[in-house]
Amino acid sequence: MNQTTPNSGRYALPEEAVLDMPRHAVNEARQSSKKQHQRFLLSTLFSRLFVLLGTLGLSAYGAKEMYEVLSTNHITWLQWLFLTLFCINFTWISFAFTQATLGLLFKLSPFKRKRKESEPTGVTAILLPVYNEDPARIRASIEAMHEDLLQKAPGKFAFFILSDTNRAENSIKEKHTFFPILNQDSEGCPIYYRRRLNNAERKAGNVAEWVTRFGNNYECMIVLDADSLMSAECFLSMSRRMAAEPTLGLIQTLPTIIRADTLYSRIQQFANQCFGPIYAAGLTTWHGNASNFWGHNAIIRTQAFAEACGLPILPGKAPFGGHVMSHDFIEAALLRRAGWGVRFDTDLEASYEEAPPSLIDVMVRDRRWCQGNLQHKAFVNAKGLHFVSRMHLLTGIFSYFSAVFWFALIAVGFALAVQAHFVRPEYFTNLSLFPTWPVFDFERARSLFIVSMALVLAPKLYGWLSVLLHWRQCWKFGGPIMLTLDTLLEILVSALYAPILMFSQFLVVMDVLRGRDSGWKPQSRDDGANKWQETTRAHIYHTLFGIGLALSANYLSPQLFYWSLPITFGLVFSIPLSWLSGGAKRGNLLRKLGFLKGPEERRPSEIVQRLEAKVAQLDAQANAELSTPLHAYIDNVDFYAWHLAQLPQQESQQFDRHKVCAAWQIEHSASIEELMTHLNEQEYLAIIKYRSLFLRLSKFLPQSANDDQAKAYA
Repeated sequence: MNQTTPNSGRYALPEEAVLDMPRHAVNEARQSSKKQHQRFLLSTLFSRLFVLLGTLGLSAYGAKEMYEVLSTNHITWLQWLFLTLFCINFTWISFAFTQATLGLLFKLSPFKRKRKESEPTGVTAILLPVYNEDPARIRASIEAMHEDLLQKAPGKFAFFILSDTNRAENSIKEKHTFFPILNQDSEGCPIYYRRRLNNAERKAGNVAEWVTRFGNNYECMIVLDADSLMSAECFLSMSRRMAAEPTLGLIQTLPTIIRADTLYSRIQQFANQCFGPIYAAGLTTWHGNASNFWGHNAIIRTQAFAEACGLPILPGKAPFGGHVMSHDFIEAALLRRAGWGVRFDTDLEASYEEAPPSLIDVMVRDRRWCQGNLQHKAFVNAKGLHFVSRMHLLTGIFSYFSAVFWFALIAVGFALAVQAHFVRPEYFTNLSLFPTWPVFDFERARSLFIVSMALVLAPKLYGWLSVLLHWRQCWKFGGPIMLTLDTLLEILVSALYAPILMFSQFLVVMDVLRGRDSGWKPQSRDDGANKWQETTRAHIYHTLFGIGLALSANYLSPQLFYWSLPITFGLVFSIPLSWLSGGAKRGNLLRKLGFLKGPEERRPSEIVQRLEAKVAQLDAQANAELSTPLHAYIDNVDFYAWHLAQLPQQESQQFDRHKVCAAWQIEHSASIEELMTHLNEQEYLAIIKYRSLFLRLSKFLPQSANDDQAKAYA
């Protein structure tokens, strides 16, 4: 691709440094692990045994108790099915409980592992993939991080904005927003920009394209999301830890959720800051050097990524075939298969992200994540994977399939209730003088229910206890009283939303299994304030199912009705609950009352304060959106010339109908406003894609600039 060179001062990218990235097969031989300087073999072994034995022990206890509950003398085939489904669900919550218990033990331990660090020699790239996002919000983050790095780590990092935006108006708005901050200041911190015209393989392909074009100049790359934020200290620690461990392929940080302004996002924010560290401590101790990758807020060794992470194309069509959607889990597994260490460092601070604003936004995201996770079934038995990597894939799959087993357990439970209500029991099924009485141990059932709820709630109580015992941290949450009230509020609201999400995930899994592809939609970054019509449309099936379940339970038995209330209440009121979940006005009311305010809201760190200042600054400067976005090029000749410098000198000779039509429209339009009224989306995209077409726009430039300034860059 022959383009304007960086020496022109207009080209938005540095010189290319090609790095080969071969595509791998699903099944390949495992390479021997590379020896690392700092390993915690004993603690990792102890942790894995603790999780394994704890999960198996609790699962065996639950299975035994439920067997005793169902019958003391005879179990029907329907009861056997109920017992099987119960054991699957109980094992899942036992696994989560055991990991959280492990996390609490290590969180309270006086012995803290300290990671080695050494100074890196090269520049670390910071990659920020974007896809039809709000560019002003992203620019605010980049400016905040850029200023921090200029002060504390000049010359050590370089930003790359990697755009996959495929809508014409969004693309122009994006370029217009980023254009003022782009620079090639290698002594400070350069900011580069690239928009990819071919969105092959989505985010994974976006990052891979950068690796193959520029990766050879950067030993490591830090991958962020559009809503990510990190401090200079965090960037430095990550790069220094990678330099200290040359055989480490990836370090994942624990992102802290910030800037929540709706009910649902505030619930997620509090849970993340209070309970999240407990879960994370448990994960990092048993993962060892075979941890996972969450797709963002992580540092990766570029050479290792290029060698190991060329993703295979799966046979068949979507949703199970084609390119790998949830690429992050697979990339971590492939790095480990190639012998590189993958680590989860939970002690790295000032790594941030934002949460989806509403319940509907979570459901939309779950649709995409579910398809990606279920696609991982092709890799579970793949040759050469580390057993911990297989566990990551299995837990990712089951995180959605658990909704299916949950739904099946409810269905079978109600079937048993219907059977008990309508079917006359056979007391003399065997030739005997004594009848076989159907027995159900209610006392044991009540005890098992209490144990199950304790396992579910324990991780939250662990988080509360851990914060309470660390007095300084406790006061960051507002003190012990506010911490306790917020914990209870989070438990209550989460309990209301849990059945809605579970039933939604059940429908999503069924949708994927029917073969429907989710497509690729951008993540919502607004306040999630949905209209009543939209909310009703999204939750009508939840409501109907909840009403049917409640009425059936009440008809069969008043006791069953009360037992099923934790499920049916949330489903019946799913529409108003979902409406309440979004909207900044409703969410900020909690903040005004002092509820669900975590440490980063009460005492924000320096980088968060920088971000808030930048957001406010850009909001104050923001003008109304351009009614004709192409006007941005006409009003700013420098911007026109810059865009022209990014376009290839040579164009494809293949016939493009949209290109021909756009050329005719430009020729026969007297003004840019008239042109915009006739263009369709594909013609619009052709104008900003083809150099020859974009040059034709110069007819609309001011006459003085037309010849002297704009054509100089042609």
